[in-house]
Amino acid sequence: MSTPGQPSPLGEPGPRVDRDRLGRLLGDPDLAWLVERVRRRMERDEPLTGPVTLAAPTTAERAAAERLLGRSPGTGRSLTVRLDAADAVLRRSGISPEGLATAVTALTGPVTRLADVREREANAWQDAYAPLATLRPELSEWSEKLRKEGLVRRLARTPYAAKTLLTDAATALRALPATPAVSLPAFAATALGDAHALDDTTPLATIVLSGVRALTGFPDGSGAEWRREAWASAGVLRDALSSTVLTLGLQGTAALDWMTDTGEPAVLTLRQLTHNPPSTAPAVVYVCENPTVLATAADIHGPTCPPLVCLQGQPSAAALTLLRHLHTHGSTLRYHGDFDWGGLRIADALLRRVPWQPWRYTAADYRTAAAATPLAPPLTGTLANAAWDPDLPPALTELGVRIEEEALLDTLLADLAP
Repeated sequence: MSTPGQPSPLGEPGPRVDRDRLGRLLGDPDLAWLVERVRRRMERDEPLTGPVTLAAPTTAERAAAERLLGRSPGTGRSLTVRLDAADAVLRRSGISPEGLATAVTALTGPVTRLADVREREANAWQDAYAPLATLRPELSEWSEKLRKEGLVRRLARTPYAAKTLLTDAATALRALPATPAVSLPAFAATALGDAHALDDTTPLATIVLSGVRALTGFPDGSGAEWRREAWASAGVLRDALSSTVLTLGLQGTAALDWMTDTGEPAVLTLRQLTHNPPSTAPAVVYVCENPTVLATAADIHGPTCPPLVCLQGQPSAAALTLLRHLHTHGSTLRYHGDFDWGGLRIADALLRRVPWQPWRYTAADYRTAAAATPLAPPLTGTLANAAWDPDLPPALTELGVRIEEEALLDTLLADLAP
């Protein structure tokens, strides 16, 4: 049996409605406001009881309500119709024996419950994120964050567009990092069938670049240069010439051999490192944060300086490519940076991508340097971690001074002496 006011189950005859009389009575255009109110209640599963009110009704709307109810609904500034009364009229008259809900459905078509709509939409959004489940485990935390932060909803708007977007994003991320490095258009064409699929203006590029950062540990940032380096951290090159790294004493190509023999620093581009990396890997490579260290080492030690690489701040794609190459081929990397929160973040970002050992860059080294630098400036900024020495952040907090690499030049240069 069907419940009064609800559509009959499949296979049962539909409710009996006198459509001609219903159209003349409840179907009057001047009762459209009443029919719409009833539909809204049905959509929300609200009871069809109690009053509904229309502010500032027309004379025609009052007359239509009077014909429906068989009496005047009142003469005030507003028009009130009790839904119980309208339901009773329709049942008693035989126009709609099952009442008001059936009558409105007959007039305007089936009513979709908002709860059903919301459930279908929620299921569609859940399905939209399904492609992320195909990604490697190290992207699971990023995938969960992507679900929660709303970026996909802002970019795609609908769950169906979102599923297409995330399917393409998952396809691209499964192909990263690219080895050997490849240009961005070539990667997009191969992975996605469209050389422009990952152009800066596309939602897909936003999602994939976010995943790249999670995959490689590349730090937050903005701007064209940051995007270039972020892509390059996963072996995707937007510009193989702009990303560079500064070196001294490194050998393994004709150009590097010549520069080392003359004791001069060399600037290597990402293109050089991907097409013609050094053919040799020294046992130990020193790595510093600031170019002053490398420039002074060139002045003091010249051609006798051991291999030294300078990050010049956050590690560029070229620097990462070089250091990974050296590490893979057996070099031990020894790193030193500024003793401040920014320096620790740079060092931590590097450690997440390539292993290194501290070069006078521990809590004990910091305490020694602080004691020898009475006029060191105060430490500012936000606390950072130091995975290579958990005692280092507490030491910085305790002493509260920053020690820049330039203040330790004599010590570092002595380590580099032949």
